[in-house]
Amino acid sequence: MKTHLNTLFVTLEGAYLKKDGEAVAVKLKGETKLRVPLHNLDGIVSFGWDNTASATLMAACHTHGVALSFLSPFGKFLASSYGGVSGNILLRREQYRRAEHQPTSLAIAQNIIQAKLHNGRGILQRASRDHGVKKPEKAAQIQIAVDSLANRITAAGSTSSLDSLRGIEGDAAVSYWSVFNQMITIDEPALLIKGRSKRPPLDRTNALLSFLYAMLAHDCRSACESCGLDPQSGFLHQPRPGRASLALDLMEEFRPTLVDRLALSLINRQQITCQDFQIQESGAVSLKEDSRKIVLQAWQEKKQDQITHPFLNEKISLGLLPHIQARLLARHLRGDLDTYPAFLAK
Repeated sequence: MKTHLNTLFVTLEGAYLKKDGEAVAVKLKGETKLRVPLHNLDGIVSFGWDNTASATLMAACHTHGVALSFLSPFGKFLASSYGGVSGNILLRREQYRRAEHQPTSLAIAQNIIQAKLHNGRGILQRASRDHGVKKPEKAAQIQIAVDSLANRITAAGSTSSLDSLRGIEGDAAVSYWSVFNQMITIDEPALLIKGRSKRPPLDRTNALLSFLYAMLAHDCRSACESCGLDPQSGFLHQPRPGRASLALDLMEEFRPTLVDRLALSLINRQQITCQDFQIQESGAVSLKEDSRKIVLQAWQEKKQDQITHPFLNEKISLGLLPHIQARLLARHLRGDLDTYPAFLAK
């Protein structure tokens, strides 16, 4: 199993990353700002329009199994660097075969969506219990969404096509996001979400969610590559040039548990406030640079939390979930598991 290490986040605009011995050096205007041994890392994420990296560092990252991704200052994925294709060619061939065969592709996608809805429903149930008798109206609204997601879970398991499954997931998303504001416990109208907006985020909470989802996507792509799967060949998301469809499939299971709960915690504990965001003339909203560092630190700490994996029945850190699930998916594709055991949070 992959050892859970650390991700290096570079937030300096104009930073240059280079190999320095067996370490990565972060330089700005010729001055070394930081030096980190590569063997201590499992990922490097660089934020900035003008950030670059040397070819020797890219090669070293491939050798050490370190995922290197480049994102805009707002957290939008730009590019990633990796060496020659690795992994078992037989595994990838089976992955491609199943992706092209709708019945087997549908079975995997159904498990993923049912797990996503189950985990999202768990977040809502917890919020409903927390409101209790103090805010019965909010609790009642959340309970309606909880019941709706339960019905969608059943429907997802009996659907006969991927298009129908995507429609069920879309309907469930409407129910889920319609009560997301009910889980924000502080009285701050500027932090209420106005529906889910992505490219670009049009309110502060959407900006926070999109930034965290970008971190999750990086980890899921790294997990796919580390076990020999092709991150661009998915089962739920349609293939598109440059799109990491399998990584997007994989992250669906973890969105509520890893991202949504963390975003709500940061807001409700007032670790992130209205002052942590900037609004562009176009209406796009993004985190300020210092605020990104707060979120990134909370993200790293969240990944250290321990849980008992429901399928393996072993204690693991949350940060290992994408790597474990990618390996379980690979085992299913190889025929070692009859079905793909998607992650169901307790």
